Amino acid sequence: MTPAATIFTPALAALFVLSPLCLASAQGPLQDDLRAQLTARLDAIVRSVDGVVGYVVVDLTSGEQVAARLEREPFPTASAIKVPILYELLKRADEGTLELDVATPLDRSQVAGGSGVLRHLTTPALSLRDHAALMMILSDNTATNVVIDAVGMASVTARMQELGLGDIRLRRKMMDDAAVRRGDENLASPASLLKSTELLWKGEGLTPARRDLGREIMLLVSGAIRSIIPSRIAVFSKTGSLTGVRAETAIVDLPNAPFGIAVMTTYLKEDAAGSRAIGEIAAAAYSYFDRVATSGRYGRRSP
Repeated sequence: MTPAATIFTPALAALFVLSPLCLASAQGPLQDDLRAQLTARLDAIVRSVDGVVGYVVVDLTSGEQVAARLEREPFPTASAIKVPILYELLKRADEGTLELDVATPLDRSQVAGGSGVLRHLTTPALSLRDHAALMMILSDNTATNVVIDAVGMASVTARMQELGLGDIRLRRKMMDDAAVRRGDENLASPASLLKSTELLWKGEGLTPARRDLGREIMLLVSGAIRSIIPSRIAVFSKTGSLTGVRAETAIVDLPNAPFGIAVMTTYLKEDAAGSRAIGEIAAAAYSYFDRVATSGRYGRRSP
């Protein structure tokens, strides 16, 4: 072997053959312009809504916030509050203070109106694991109230504060009209709601088994974000809807470029406009990350 051949090591060779992902991760003026176009597109979507829209989009590889608007302001969560409730349930199961797999007859005092199937059943007996699945996948309000009673309302808020997500506040059970009249709305900012979703997805503070359970459940949730992402890509999400309010949070596990997104809307003149905005914002974010994931620094797409 010649001296010249000796110094051409695999490590040195790697400097000459960079993957598109490596190139994409290095910021440059062209990618900065692409990001600016994303922001402009999101601004146009927001302007089209007769209401208030907040959102945050995060690159989960770098942790960088790619785009945001009113991301630290508290919005009504509607059923999206069920993400931190699920986290608290799984955490308590890991701590050994709750058992997930013991079936218990439903206490009729926990029955709530709105979405779900449990209120239509006569004598159901389910485990907390089953209630968690119904809470997330069907957004069952009765199942949610069972879980809230099991973990304790104050415990959810306290856990979120402990995790640095103090603007997440669980202040009422589902369909509690008296609490609504008092102004006890469940709240979160887009940034904190997304972070709670990321904690579940990554399993931070949870055992691998509980993380996997949370992922399995959230993978089955449908919504505006799931509907616009190609079906081959895993989406872990939760939706929320009330009159005048639409909210959604999701982790989009795009190969080479996973990203998180939370969109929250309120004061909507038309509820459909909120759902439409969530889908359009998610579509714009997906388009951006899909190109970043499959392109070199100068924008050439991988063959």
